[in-house]
Amino acid sequence: MDVFNDLGQGILAILSIQNILLLAAGVLIGMVVGVMPGLGPSAGLAILLPMTFGLDPVGGIIMLAAVYYGAMYGGTITSVLINTPGESATVASTFDGYPLAKRGRAGAALVMAAVASFVAGTIGAVLISVAAPVTASVASSFGPPELFLVVVAGLLTLIVVVGKNRLRGAISALLGFGIATVGVDVGGGEQRYTFGSSDLINGIDFIPVAIGLFGLGEIFYSLYRGGHLEKLGYFNVSARSKGFWPTRSEARESTAPMLRGSILGFFVGTSPGSGATVASLMSYSLEKSLSKTPEKFGKGAMAGLVGPEAANNGASAGAMVPLLTLGLPGSAATAVLLGGFLIWGLQPGPLLMEQNPEFAWGLIASMYLGNVMLLLINIFCIPAFASIARVPFRVLAPVIVVLCVLGTFTVNGSIIEVGIMLACGVLGFFMRVFGFPVAGLVIALVLGPLAEETLRQTMIISRGSFDIFVTRGASQALLAVIVLLLLIPLLPMLRRTLARRRAQARGDSADDRSRTQV
Repeated sequence: MDVFNDLGQGILAILSIQNILLLAAGVLIGMVVGVMPGLGPSAGLAILLPMTFGLDPVGGIIMLAAVYYGAMYGGTITSVLINTPGESATVASTFDGYPLAKRGRAGAALVMAAVASFVAGTIGAVLISVAAPVTASVASSFGPPELFLVVVAGLLTLIVVVGKNRLRGAISALLGFGIATVGVDVGGGEQRYTFGSSDLINGIDFIPVAIGLFGLGEIFYSLYRGGHLEKLGYFNVSARSKGFWPTRSEARESTAPMLRGSILGFFVGTSPGSGATVASLMSYSLEKSLSKTPEKFGKGAMAGLVGPEAANNGASAGAMVPLLTLGLPGSAATAVLLGGFLIWGLQPGPLLMEQNPEFAWGLIASMYLGNVMLLLINIFCIPAFASIARVPFRVLAPVIVVLCVLGTFTVNGSIIEVGIMLACGVLGFFMRVFGFPVAGLVIALVLGPLAEETLRQTMIISRGSFDIFVTRGASQALLAVIVLLLLIPLLPMLRRTLARRRAQARGDSADDRSRTQV
């Protein structure tokens, strides 16, 4: 009953004209951000974050969260119409979405994707309402040692999952930690790495770093790979055409993949570091393996579009659980949201739902209403949003650069921060070129101060002894999780070794049989 009471309080917290308008604006902006190839939710959130500072925390986070899950669907439009994913989570949507468009089923594909997004988002909101209080109640018993180990586990999960080269993931995280150390030492009060500049005494703000890495970095990378020169094929979509609405058979065959993708995506999303990309690819593989006609996949199977689309939206909902209850961002986009929480003076974690219930439950309640808005806007405005995909990148790029500069400057009116943003844009570009995961840097930048603070508190409690990590039950469980995360990279190597030994054993047995026959 407490869940229903808390959810009711959250609904009352968002039922104001201002919050509903902010929710609608967030969904619309998220759709536009997702439709623009080269942006995606991370860059969109980073650019828009400064514009929410004049709002109250509940209204601001409602808008940013709506941008987040609105962008998840917006990327599907370009995946289906021009075979270009708006961001990495919609890569799997190109496998069957674009073939469906070539068969004249672009409208039906986009409508079914919208329905899948709605179903996954709603199921995700229900599961958050159940899982978040349970997780928060368990985590509320955590002290500084456990919180430090949770941060370490989150960073290790990110390094294991993000990017193929785990060494580069570790280097990205170390860069983030390095940037987080600039400013004043929390314990001693001395200045660190400020080089005598008074502008750096308070540290390097999260906003210019995020806008530079995601906003400018993505623009520079798109220009580098020739995005301003690309001429993409485009399929027109009209609500008046016969093929705009899905058939009964298409709706029937999509029901089970939609439900499976929603649940799979949610639970994958709750694991920090996995994210929507992993969930959508896992869903595609699952649907293909369960299908009675796997040969249709890659040629325009509706299940191959609906399953991954539900999974990536379910994952975006699932990522809210560790963010709200443990303060752990599971992706680059949720790292930007976490940065917004901290800027508003709110610390996500075990006590958030107790100390700021109107904030936490207002966010959860907004997801129910936001998904309804997203469904209606998606279905009835698909042709309008599809036309945005035809805007040339050479027109969008200068506009986005100007927004990045203005957004950074308006936060504190600091030219130094604009310079930091430009430098981080160059850094983000080179990280993309050489395969260093940008998300690792951003998440480490956000979690670095928390890791330092909780480690210092732990050492004060234990009087400098590390035994405290192995003498508490919760710490022992978290240490076991960390050991498992460290062993995960060794599993492929172990599988290859076992396969070689089995092959060698079969070869030896074949040699023995041949000698016996001789």
